[in-house]
Amino acid sequence: MKEFDTIAAIATASGEGGISIIRVSGDKSLTIVEKIFRAKNGKSILNMAPYTMRYGHIIDIDNNDLIDEVLVSYMMGPRSFTAENTVEINCHGGVFSTKKVLEEVIKAGARIAEPGEFTKRAFLNGRIDLSQAEAVMDIISSKTELSMKAAVYQSEGRISKEIGKIREGLLELIAHIEATVDYPEDDLEEMTSEKVSTSLEKILSQISELAETADEGKILREGINTVIVGKPNVGKSSLLNTLLSEKRAIVTDIPGTTRDVIEEYINIGGVAVKIIDTAGIRETEDVVEKIGVEKSKEKINEADLVILMLDISRALDDEDKEIINYIKDKKYIVLLNKSDLDSKLNRKELNILNSKYIFEISAKTGIGIDKLKETIKELFFKGEVKSKDLIITNVRHKEALIRAKENCTSALSALKNTFAIDLASIDIRNAWLCLGEITGDTLEEDLIDKIFKEFCLGK
Repeated sequence: MKEFDTIAAIATASGEGGISIIRVSGDKSLTIVEKIFRAKNGKSILNMAPYTMRYGHIIDIDNNDLIDEVLVSYMMGPRSFTAENTVEINCHGGVFSTKKVLEEVIKAGARIAEPGEFTKRAFLNGRIDLSQAEAVMDIISSKTELSMKAAVYQSEGRISKEIGKIREGLLELIAHIEATVDYPEDDLEEMTSEKVSTSLEKILSQISELAETADEGKILREGINTVIVGKPNVGKSSLLNTLLSEKRAIVTDIPGTTRDVIEEYINIGGVAVKIIDTAGIRETEDVVEKIGVEKSKEKINEADLVILMLDISRALDDEDKEIINYIKDKKYIVLLNKSDLDSKLNRKELNILNSKYIFEISAKTGIGIDKLKETIKELFFKGEVKSKDLIITNVRHKEALIRAKENCTSALSALKNTFAIDLASIDIRNAWLCLGEITGDTLEEDLIDKIFKEFCLGK
């Protein structure tokens, strides 16, 4: 356990609500709250039993005026979120009343917590590791049930356990190599380059399997960044409205109505899909529309998936072909909209694209929308989205795995070309250090501070 001063922050979302919670954590949390709390039964909370609640009022420390009617709960360390003594004040929701109660806590001796400081203390006090701490924010920011479940599994330490097993294997290899090099005269099992290579290849396979889940994991955590593109008036806004089941985008027969980028989230099979409706890509002299077209091209470059909409009732022209060439090297789905009208589109002109991802829809009637959703799942999750599998959802974890993989590969190369197990040991140790960054065991303090600063204040 590390010693810290006592901190406080509002743990619930800002705004009006039934209840707000002010969290106070540190050795002096009970003493500080005692100064501003008057229990209805007249008893001091200093003798309060852990994991119980007291009813009473928060008072102004300067003049004893009543501020709010509250419930105070007490969790004794190390059996609390931060592994410290923690007091939570449940007061009435509302911006002013909540801030006033927090103000009294600060006046009584606590200080305002920094972003993520409660979770950071849980990590520094050994209650959770860094990957579990990051999962806390993933749970809070999750947009679908699946992304929330994946974060919950991570918060329970599933990734940490797997990383721990791999690190133990690497450490065992290092120990055997160093024993062989440093004590050749002792009766120890000799670690030859062949034995080290065999063990290291198994570990490299485990690291590779984890790293390969990162692309799906990123999608599960952040959603699929999807952009709808096409010429003006092909039905992009109608598609967005159909997917959202509401009239979010303005739909008219006038080309160029969508002047800006419209962004919305939808849920497809448990995965958050960020749908971006862009201005139609075309040559234009309108200054405002030109800006919208440039934004559209920027969004295509940033997108995980491009949905190109074409009007089946019109033949392809140069503008359509320009867009097709612009997206051909990306993940795409081509929707031939207005399927209820006679087709004038020559499909042979779409030969540079994969026909598997080209099909007819009607954004107006909803025909083909289910196929669109299934195709999105097929493109990113092979048709089935799972949350119970061990999945890497954090970019920082992916980078650490890639570096560990590179070091293991380098070690295998050294063993193959030089047979020098002591040289390979350096790369194996570096791989062990890289994996330790995931759990926080080998991460520099300034990087740990940076990670927690991305958390919300009450966590």
